[in-house]
Amino acid sequence: MWRKMWNSSNRKVLCCNIITALVLNLFLEWMERKSVAEVLSFVNERTYVFLFNAAIIFMSLSLILLVRKKIFVYAVITGCWILIGTTNGIVLNGRKTPFTAVDLTVAKSILPVLNSYLELWQIVLLVILMIGGVIALVCLCLYSPSSGRSFDMRANVLLVLLLSLLFGAIAYVGVGRGQIISKFDNPINGYKDYGVAYGFCVTALDTGIDRPINYSRDRINKLKSRISDALSEKEEKENTENSREPNIIFIQLESFFDLTQVKDLNISEDPIPFFHQLQEQTTSGRLTVPVYGAGTINTEFEVITGMSTEYFGTGEYPYRSVLKDKTCESIAYWLKDLSYESTVIHNNNASFYDRYRVFSNLGFDNFITIENMNVKSWTEAGWAKDAILTDYIMDTLGKTSSRDIIYTISVQGHGDYPTSGQEDAKIQVSGEGYSESYLNQVTYYANQIHEMDEFLQELIGKLEKCGEDTMVIAYGDHLPGLDFETEDLKEGNKYETPYFIWDNFGYNSSHKEEESENLSAFELASKVLSQVNIHSGIINQFHQTMKGTKNEGKNLKLLQYDMLYGADFSHEDEEELEPTTLNYSLKPVRVTKVKENDGNYLLLGENFTEFSRVYINGILTNSTMKSSQVLEIKASALKDGDEIVIHQVSKTNSDMTLNKSDVFTFHKSLVEPLYKDSTEVQNGE
Repeated sequence: MWRKMWNSSNRKVLCCNIITALVLNLFLEWMERKSVAEVLSFVNERTYVFLFNAAIIFMSLSLILLVRKKIFVYAVITGCWILIGTTNGIVLNGRKTPFTAVDLTVAKSILPVLNSYLELWQIVLLVILMIGGVIALVCLCLYSPSSGRSFDMRANVLLVLLLSLLFGAIAYVGVGRGQIISKFDNPINGYKDYGVAYGFCVTALDTGIDRPINYSRDRINKLKSRISDALSEKEEKENTENSREPNIIFIQLESFFDLTQVKDLNISEDPIPFFHQLQEQTTSGRLTVPVYGAGTINTEFEVITGMSTEYFGTGEYPYRSVLKDKTCESIAYWLKDLSYESTVIHNNNASFYDRYRVFSNLGFDNFITIENMNVKSWTEAGWAKDAILTDYIMDTLGKTSSRDIIYTISVQGHGDYPTSGQEDAKIQVSGEGYSESYLNQVTYYANQIHEMDEFLQELIGKLEKCGEDTMVIAYGDHLPGLDFETEDLKEGNKYETPYFIWDNFGYNSSHKEEESENLSAFELASKVLSQVNIHSGIINQFHQTMKGTKNEGKNLKLLQYDMLYGADFSHEDEEELEPTTLNYSLKPVRVTKVKENDGNYLLLGENFTEFSRVYINGILTNSTMKSSQVLEIKASALKDGDEIVIHQVSKTNSDMTLNKSDVFTFHKSLVEPLYKDSTEVQNGE
């Protein structure tokens, strides 16, 4: 049998597989790092990890031993690895997080946003290559030679089993020695530290929440009973004077972090003086977040749902997996029984991280995004500045008749941070041992968080006078992508960001000492609701009553599994959570009249943005935005009786309409000429 396994044909295949695995591994790492020097450094410093990744690719190539059409299968397997590497490189250019197996489940959504990652000629080239690849594979399948008499299936199966056992032993030793880990919390760092092949395979195999051993209806009911009894005791002891239903505003600050906590950095002035002031005056502490350097949506998920991402798969983003198709308990659902209106405000596009799908399943009513904002100020890195959020927060409070839960997602602090000089920057950063380009990045970052601090100061100044009970919870979603490690910090660790809880009715200033504490992100919302005696929602009740109890983590995992993957015994005999229909604007887009100007028609109206598109009788028509009140089209595009509708389209996919105006019927007899001294002209419109 050994001779049959170790025949000349198999020896050639194995040698070819070893060489191919090493070459493919180098290609994957180069596409990840975009630097030959960094690849060589990775090979030198983490040799075992590099070889282990090559072994993964080698094992996939070993399937060739089990088929007769070896050339065809070889081409398919190598093609898949090349496609993974290429896609990863393209995706990293666009969103900064690597390509994971979860992304394969959203393949249908890739095509509409492909133009945000590639130029037109690149898309055309990619399509040509894909068509050529399919034709080549079909030809190989039909015409490639098959193995002859030397092919022995039983011997080859045994050889593959022996190779699998050897691979398993190598993996066991690697995990035992800490060379590789079975779970990493951040795909960005996981791919860089443990290799692309390993990272991709882990994200493919480790998904969802493992079924707890003791999962059953009886176990859930016992836990619910414990929570109910503990809640009754809690309510008996509560001070009813604290009971109120304030507006609750979360401010999730992109990459916001206290830069003064970094050792060996000299900063010309405090970048976040207002944030520090509120930390001294009101409830504050450090928030343990699940990600580092990126991965905003996992911090967001934890705060909104009260669930921990620790129990999900390696590097998994629930937004991109289970929440795409399933409703989930959230602070929005918790407050619906109290008639709160829930709004997300984000100065970036609606489709970023698939939020336009997910927030519906989290129960939010409104989602105000950059598509319905007129952004005037942008960072050097191309992100909308956060100051614009103030107007939309205040506008939401003013336009809704009920109390509000507003979840605000900032974007100004987002990387990449420019490496060019920042000589005119208000805040300067220096330090020995750092390169000039790195200090330029930190200087840029310091000035961005300073402006974010000014945004907070302006917002809270207005909320102090708004006339409604209001709470603000501000925190950083993760540390910036500037490679700060725990040992670089004066206190805390790299998974901790600052937070504060402020209100305009005095609770968090008068109770600062007893309320200030370090928290996990998934505990934050429940802490806020506990301060005003709001206890709706099972996950919320769990955190308010079971904190510090025996098996707290196991019981939280039990609830999460039950709600997202199990039979949902937690909500048995209750109405099923229904997804909401998101409203994308509290200021309706509308056309009010048409004027004529130099052979063109001016559509006058309200709330137009650069993402406004004119549809006439359902057909897209070329238009030019002149201002937030004026869109210009060719006069020849309209005839009497035509119906005009303005569509607000997605920034990343112009075929996706978020919201649209009511129908405006065009009547040529009502068209007025545009007088040169008219208000529109005077206002530059």
